[in-house]
Amino acid sequence: MAFTPQELSYTKSHEWVRIEGDQVTIGITDYAQVQLGDVVFVELPEVGRKLEVEDTLGTIESVKAASDIFAPIGGEVIEINQALLDEPEYVNTEPYSDGWMVRLRVTDQDIQNAALMDAATYDKYTSELDH
Repeated sequence: MAFTPQELSYTKSHEWVRIEGDQVTIGITDYAQVQLGDVVFVELPEVGRKLEVEDTLGTIESVKAASDIFAPIGGEVIEINQALLDEPEYVNTEPYSDGWMVRLRVTDQDIQNAALMDAATYDKYTSELDH
């Protein structure tokens, strides 16, 4: 079973969100990286880009498939994880730490409008996908 940290929020498209004041960090979940297999390439947006909810914020390629990564919350990209450009395997080995993808500056309104799940709800959602 995939690991789902309790302190994060999740989306149906398998992104995780860490909310810290007016900044959010986004990555893909352990469940998603297991489904993808070995990640070989990550494409991330430029710093300064403004994203709306459900905009494509990047692409992730594995030995099995290529998938878009979607913005669960709108905001301005303030940082990308440069390490992933050289070492995309962090998405597999450390999806919730070194494998993070982008940081956005957001407003309270952006967070309130986001369709996010808590860890228990996400675990239930993924268990239903597997059956």
